[in-house]
Amino acid sequence: MAAGSALRPGPADPAAVLAELREWIGANWDPELSLAAWRQRLADSGWACPDWPVDCCGRGLPAAVAAQVAAALAAARIPGPPEGVGVVLAAPVIIEHGSEDLKRRLVRATVTAEFMWCQLFSEPGAGSDLAGLSTRAEPDGAGGWLVTGQKVWSTGAATADFGLLLARTDPSVPKHEGITAFALPMRQPGVQVRPLRQMNGHASFNEVFLDRARVPAGNVIGQPGDGWRVARATLARERRLATSVVRPAQGAASGAPGASGAPGASGAPGASGAPGAPGASGAAGDAEVGLAWREAIAERVAAAEPHKWYPQRAGRADLVTERARAERCAADPLVRQEIARLTELAWSARWTAARAAAARAAGQAPGPEGSLGKLASSRIARQAARVHEMIAGPSAMLTGTGSPLDGVIAEITLSVPAISIAGGTDEIQRTIIAERILGLPREPDTARDLPFRDLPHSG
Repeated sequence: MAAGSALRPGPADPAAVLAELREWIGANWDPELSLAAWRQRLADSGWACPDWPVDCCGRGLPAAVAAQVAAALAAARIPGPPEGVGVVLAAPVIIEHGSEDLKRRLVRATVTAEFMWCQLFSEPGAGSDLAGLSTRAEPDGAGGWLVTGQKVWSTGAATADFGLLLARTDPSVPKHEGITAFALPMRQPGVQVRPLRQMNGHASFNEVFLDRARVPAGNVIGQPGDGWRVARATLARERRLATSVVRPAQGAASGAPGASGAPGASGAPGASGAPGAPGASGAAGDAEVGLAWREAIAERVAAAEPHKWYPQRAGRADLVTERARAERCAADPLVRQEIARLTELAWSARWTAARAAAARAAGQAPGPEGSLGKLASSRIARQAARVHEMIAGPSAMLTGTGSPLDGVIAEITLSVPAISIAGGTDEIQRTIIAERILGLPREPDTARDLPFRDLPHSG
């Protein structure tokens, strides 16, 4: 990684880091640069992902200082790395588990958005029980692998260059031991992507059919058979996104729940105004800040389009108080009681998220606190939907012009169940909390030590 390889871990003092960043921006920022050209400079400087290793587009900074760097870039209307599966999930697990060759080939190109990613974990018969996946990868005789099977609930699969794939490579061992993680090239004849239509009318996800799709020998992440360890690291990072949940709005202590657009509340790309990436607020006056920023805004808007219903999935707690006032039921003691319950959930989730953020800032790896955040998001969404339905009454089922908020309330009702499923069901989160936080005995699993091929319905 050309310029990045010459870097050394930078100072951890935030003031010194930000001063160095300002100096670098002054010497390198050019408003006329394209977004692609700017991200090349950002990656090679180490400012793209400053808490990553210095040879992987980072500077080896603590997470808390890296967050300040990202915030400073955003405040200056300077684009950061792309959002999505690549930077959030794929590249970090490649850095942690991948070979040096894989890091060299994929990490920088992911940070510069030359390579886009999707996640290929869940299957029709292996969602919550991910270790029961049946997609198989077999040696092709030339050092690579041929993959056959079906994946589902994949976002961005139609435009991805690579898929972060889990496949079974050894059915003769127990199900958790015979899985391997791969970086699957998506643009090949053996990969077919089909959109899935949801009950709320959107099509944000895809099913992916693999028919002897080829994976080069060097695209194994970790060691063959070590995929479950990679999967757990990936899922911990994915659930960590849910620890920054609904933030109670100003005045919440008097009954107003927080806004659903808080970081991580919905999982929607571009919904949070995350540091380092442009948001809708950057549109005003964007002509004066440069080509790269305008292109970043367009990129983010396009990426967020399939997920525009995600705020509704999170329950839209931010709308509850004004809806109660508008419908003249804010004085109803039952409605007020349910709003108070929603506020209680929102505040407790905020404090849990703050503890998780403090742990990450201290350099701790993502852990089971992500399950607490994920479970809290589900409870908040369901409670918000309940309050909306109480306020709207039977009209909550209506869509179109003239319906409550022109159909937004109905979309909330139809979308909220998804948050209890996506990223690991509520039941899975409770199991993780019971075993890893409360120290309760493992849930009995008589099939845990049986070879996968001897399990019923293993395919």
